[in-house]
Amino acid sequence: MYLRKLAATTLLLAGIGFYSLQAQANLSVQQSSAILTAFEGQEPTDFKQFIGKLNDSHLAKADTLNETLTTYLAGKPLNADQQNEINRLLGLYTRIKYGKAATETLRELVAIPTFQVEGVPQHENPQFLKIAEKIKTLAEGFGLKFRNIDNRVYEISLGDNDKEVVGIHAHADVVPVNPDNWKLEDGTRLDPFKVTLVGDRMYGRGTEDDKNGIVVALYALKVAKDEKLPLARQFKLLVDTTEETSGDAIPYYFARNPVPNYNLALDGGYPVVIAEKGYGTVMASFHRRPATGTGAEVTTLTGGLATNQIPTTSVATLLGDNPAALADALNKAGAEYVKRNGGDFTIDAKVAGKEVILTVTGVSAHSSEPESGVNPVSRMLVFLNGLGNQVPLKQNHITDAARYAADNWGLDYLGKQLGVNFEDKFMGPLTASLTYVGLDQKALKLAVNLRIPKGKPLPTLKDELADKLGNWARGSHTSVAFEYSLDEPMYRNPEGEWVKALLDVASQNLGLPHEFGTSAGATSVHDLPNGVQFGLAMPNVKYTGHNDNEFKTVEQFMLDLQIVSEMIARIGQMPKL
Repeated sequence: MYLRKLAATTLLLAGIGFYSLQAQANLSVQQSSAILTAFEGQEPTDFKQFIGKLNDSHLAKADTLNETLTTYLAGKPLNADQQNEINRLLGLYTRIKYGKAATETLRELVAIPTFQVEGVPQHENPQFLKIAEKIKTLAEGFGLKFRNIDNRVYEISLGDNDKEVVGIHAHADVVPVNPDNWKLEDGTRLDPFKVTLVGDRMYGRGTEDDKNGIVVALYALKVAKDEKLPLARQFKLLVDTTEETSGDAIPYYFARNPVPNYNLALDGGYPVVIAEKGYGTVMASFHRRPATGTGAEVTTLTGGLATNQIPTTSVATLLGDNPAALADALNKAGAEYVKRNGGDFTIDAKVAGKEVILTVTGVSAHSSEPESGVNPVSRMLVFLNGLGNQVPLKQNHITDAARYAADNWGLDYLGKQLGVNFEDKFMGPLTASLTYVGLDQKALKLAVNLRIPKGKPLPTLKDELADKLGNWARGSHTSVAFEYSLDEPMYRNPEGEWVKALLDVASQNLGLPHEFGTSAGATSVHDLPNGVQFGLAMPNVKYTGHNDNEFKTVEQFMLDLQIVSEMIARIGQMPKL
């Protein structure tokens, strides 16, 4: 919403007073908006023609722009400020010339369902072979060099390997979908693997996370190649295939290829993110056991399809002697429970033959931002555990899991109930979200997804978790097995001309504060040298990756294309990083 308001304001300013804008070292958002408006519907032949037309227009008469354009067209040396202006204009040119083509490429990539298939190694999945061939065709058609490293990582470069390297990281894999949850408030159903334009939103799995990153980088490299930019260093776009799952593709690549000197991920937030929380999982396994006691029996339970995904719904199936009476009792208890706990979710029980289908509906979110959603998994488990005499339940592995969730995690996502909460002033708090539910013939697995800031050693945190959960298991006489996986947080000291340049490019184009950021999401640069996030999501705006109804706005996609193109030109031509 902020960005759309800003765009509307700047266009108005451009219309009434472009000449009066104060001179500065680079083009302002207002100037950029005026240029975009003037060139709307046009497709320049090349960058030099674009600069020529701009130089002949009234827009070039403002402050120092005419001097920059004239100097560039004459082939004379540019000073640093003039070079930065030309780089910004190159970004605008990329957006104007290739915006439509890039949008169509995004559609083509989203249409390939590149999620993990159980039992099929990612590098053998036919959909990844398909997207590899598609990216290869695009890259080679753009005059870029393409390498497929055993279908784990796709490398696209300008072809010059004798310079220091900047690695640009994006990923082709996406999280799974539940198609039933992909519908708008008006009832319109969406196909997750087809880009659907509604207003300014492009709905589709991967539009935000992270096929958009692949697309904008490809077109930015194409422009760098076509315009023969005098780059002092090499750029390599590294497309990961396991970022959402095992994360083993990038290590596989670097076991066989040099690590870039600098690394930036187009898979996080703007303007420049220098810190990432560590990723952690507490997996609790409850062996199936026959139901005991009296009452209704909970026979199935669903949650998220991945540990890093908070779903829209959690669904349980119950069996009882009188399904109609059971559904009525659950609906009555559910209404009271919803009212007591904020009223921002729903509980609905319906009779389906001899069964009752109980659905808790919340708001989906990326598990790195639990505050942006309403978690139906935690609400389902706490609800089942608290039914008591109101709706008696037989005890089995599912009620064991519900008791575990209610006693240790509850509806809190900060680890306070378990007593493992802590916070870093810059990176923010530890978060802990009940996400994944897996139920097979042997056991029910329930995952808590952790995002860990700096401030507490991982062995200490692991010991705290193990001690507290172990004490609970013994005290409650519950048979449960725990597995812990904890990764260190990342923090980069923001030194170097390159990160300052990145900060300039993003903050100036987007009208953001000139400040480095932190993220709860981990990317493929987490363990790499000189690694930072460089977009492509706006701060303080809900991130829709991993959400049902994932979308990217057209305006933001165009800005991404513009910014990444400018970034390659500026970083590539700096004498020293």
